[in-house]
Amino acid sequence: MQSPHNIKFSGFRPSIMGRNGMVTSGHPLASQAGIQTMMAGGNAIDAAISTAAALGVVEPHSSGVGGDGFILTYWAETGMITGVNATGPAPYAANRDLYLQQGGIPMKGILSVSIPGLVDGWLQAHQRYGVLKLDQVFDPAISLCENGFPVSHHFANALKGENTRFAEDPYTRSTFTDNGQPLKAGDILHQKGLGTTLREIATKGRETFYEGEIAQTMVQFSQDYGGLLTREDLSDYQASWVDPIYTTYRGYDVYEMPPNSSGHILLQELNIVEHFDLQSMGCNTAESVHLMVEAKRLSFADREKYVADPDWVDIPLRGMLSKAYAAKQAKRINLDQILTEVVAGTPEQSEDTTCFCVADRWGNAVCVLQSIQSGFGSSLIAGNTGILLNNRMTYWHLEPDHPNCLMPGKRVRHTMNPVIVLKDSQPFLICGTPGADTQVQTNLQLVTHIIDFGMTPQEAVETPRWRSLQNPMESTVPHTCSDVLQLEGRFNDQTHEKLIEKGHALQILGDWGGPGNAQAIMINSDPYVLVGGSDPRRDGYAIGW
Repeated sequence: MQSPHNIKFSGFRPSIMGRNGMVTSGHPLASQAGIQTMMAGGNAIDAAISTAAALGVVEPHSSGVGGDGFILTYWAETGMITGVNATGPAPYAANRDLYLQQGGIPMKGILSVSIPGLVDGWLQAHQRYGVLKLDQVFDPAISLCENGFPVSHHFANALKGENTRFAEDPYTRSTFTDNGQPLKAGDILHQKGLGTTLREIATKGRETFYEGEIAQTMVQFSQDYGGLLTREDLSDYQASWVDPIYTTYRGYDVYEMPPNSSGHILLQELNIVEHFDLQSMGCNTAESVHLMVEAKRLSFADREKYVADPDWVDIPLRGMLSKAYAAKQAKRINLDQILTEVVAGTPEQSEDTTCFCVADRWGNAVCVLQSIQSGFGSSLIAGNTGILLNNRMTYWHLEPDHPNCLMPGKRVRHTMNPVIVLKDSQPFLICGTPGADTQVQTNLQLVTHIIDFGMTPQEAVETPRWRSLQNPMESTVPHTCSDVLQLEGRFNDQTHEKLIEKGHALQILGDWGGPGNAQAIMINSDPYVLVGGSDPRRDGYAIGW
């Protein structure tokens, strides 16, 4: 487990190791839920769903049954990587004219809600791969709902920021406030309604959530509040199994979810970076950061021009991921100066969110990204169900010529992108992070830290982090040097000066103030050892068995 490049790094937390199972997630109680399920005989999918359900309880500001997500799996018995796209489309009644009349898509409230797809994704993955009964899988999350759990400092800050909205609505007021006042760190939060919902799903399956009593309650709540959800929206929805996309990077196979995920960006970034000697540049030097930022900017320009729901838009994906195209893109990069204008290339055809990673003793690996969009989603709980509804509609565009323009029944483009890396056809790395457009940037840093610089997962997630922000973030006009490069305070002054010389506009964050909540598991095959790393910037923890 030594660094192959003889580079010394010191992690703030120790590497967590195990041989029977490993879970890294955004909250220790959720990681514990996954390990508890594996200790009861469950495999990686059972543990993943336990972790997923528990995160919706202890991190409701980031994900839950009212949201959506992606599930990426490597299954040892078949040697195959498969994906579940559990992202929900816009309701049938949602259309561009409606929102233009409203003055745009609201960030909060019932009109920000899209069809929740996550539950069907969980159940389809469990049906194919799970070995435990659903009531065992959901039991840890149900226990956290019914018996309560202590509010963390991070969660308390999130609740304080949303308290004005929560105090105004009877369902959120009774759940997330203390008689209208924000819950404090150490207070015990109970979510009895959500516990009942999870128990119903565990015993009755998909039908109750998408056609039965829970569906009826969600639809009635939406109608009462002036929303768009109908029984047809829910009953017609099905998560889909998809073939992942991949590229090679320095002898490793890197797998991602296909569009409507933005996972192609990471693969494009790696294809470009592979044309340069990253090791000689050094880790987190001005030279390596500049290179990766430029690769990111070029790849994001392609996303803006080409990527949306592939059922509605033709995407030149094969060309975008080709090595020949990456070579052309690499030639556009000036190592001494930032590109002042970044437009999409011409490929030829031939997020608040949470992330967690799970690996089991049988060699199975799972990476999941799930979300309710921004913090606390729509900030509405659907009646007595305890379900905090998403605000995913806010990701749509209303410009008629934009590939991501709102259409009824169309899926919006997502930033979520789980990652699995193989070496010699065996799992080597599982990683991911929340953070909207930051995700593919942080994942680029994680993958290169581990592959190019030989870091452990814990070292990789703790290394000083950067983020490139485009202004405007989602514009279709050419990006310019008005972009801002954020750096954690642990980057040294010399790096600052050199990046400024290259044309970057810098914003210096706190020492640990960078974005994301990265999770990673590295799998050593001989001997079989699981090494977990979890981001200390939030509440994340790795637990091994």
